[in-house]
Amino acid sequence: QVQLVESGGGLVQAGDSLSLSCVASARAFSHLIMAWFRQAPGKERDFVAAISWGGINTDYADSVKGRFIISRDNAKNTLYLQMNSLKPEDTAGYYCAARAGDVLTRVRSQYNYWGQGTQVTVSS
Repeated sequence: QVQLVESGGGLVQAGDSLSLSCVASARAFSHLIMAWFRQAPGKERDFVAAISWGGINTDYADSVKGRFIISRDNAKNTLYLQMNSLKPEDTAGYYCAARAGDVLTRVRSQYNYWGQGTQVTVSS
């Protein structure tokens, strides 16, 4: 069983930066594909970014490419999301997700474990 706990959300202004963290209670964290998803009110939960075991391979949604950076520290069982140049449309609940295996995927249903989420609100 993997438990994921996100932190770092908050209220910021457009153009600001914010960093999210996700701590995993898993011995095998270094063998989990990790990802961030987000969900705005009334909308589907959408893929944001994913990262491979060792952090070498990453994938980003087009809407965040060049602004967000996903990273991980396997020694600390922690996943990060650095969000820069935030826009009001980035406002959403941000969720950390994990899956076993070795293939990056954007498909929500292929992630087995989820955190409770942390709210990010960007004002204009």
